[in-house]
Amino acid sequence: MSKITKVTPKPPTYPGDNHSYVSELAMAVDGLRSKAYPEPKTTGIKMRGAGAATKGVMCRGPMG
Repeated sequence: MSKITKVTPKPPTYPGDNHSYVSELAMAVDGLRSKAYPEPKTTGIKMRGAGAATKGVMCRGPMG
């Protein structure tokens, strides 16, 4: 028979104050956001052969 060990859950800890961490989060409730969305990334190279692309035509990241 295996031995049963009692486990006590601990809340997550963050560097600094937990209240300041929560105030930095971008949360959304029922369509209302606490912060604006970050601006979309517009740098990259234009991809060839995209056709009727629905997700964009820019490549990002290391190319080559």
